[in-house]
Amino acid sequence: MSQEIDEIIKRLQTHKGVIGIIIVNSDGIPLKSTLDNATSIHYASQIHSLTSKARAVIKEIDSLNDLRFLRVRSKKHEILVAPDHDYFMIVIQN
Repeated sequence: MSQEIDEIIKRLQTHKGVIGIIIVNSDGIPLKSTLDNATSIHYASQIHSLTSKARAVIKEIDSLNDLRFLRVRSKKHEILVAPDHDYFMIVIQN
């Protein structure tokens, strides 16, 4: 499984503009990252909170629905979040 995750990370890093990739567990703790530790922890905690809130909003709108993907754009970056039940992946790009 770890080798498969490493291959996915390598493949994503080849895309133009990708700054970093973080794999986070359901508690918001980064498990793997291409960024430094402090940055990974910062992004993981903030995005974990945002993802939880977005998931709750989707559930409130339609209880049979669930969050599949989250994309946040700012002036500096675009943050892509692919949540799953136990983990989620954060990709930060220009």
